[in-house]
Amino acid sequence: MKDFEGNEEKRGSNIAKHGIDFLDAIRVFDDGYRIECETERQCERRLQTIGMMDGIIIVFVVYVARNHKKRIISARVACKKERDAYYGAR
Repeated sequence: MKDFEGNEEKRGSNIAKHGIDFLDAIRVFDDGYRIECETERQCERRLQTIGMMDGIIIVFVVYVARNHKKRIISARVACKKERDAYYGAR
């Protein structure tokens, strides 16, 4: 977790909304097959990652990189289009 920082309030709201804890979602970064793209929202560079978490579930994670740390903004189960993109890139 040294490469990550978080917001407890945002973490709680993400669990309530999407059923995924940021502490679990960070495991997506262990997936060597994950795909990433960059986007900009509210004048801030954001990164989107689609990858396998624990070899079981494909998740879509949005995060920002600040001060050499990743801060997760959102994590949810990937939709069909995102799962297809993940499998198509492998």
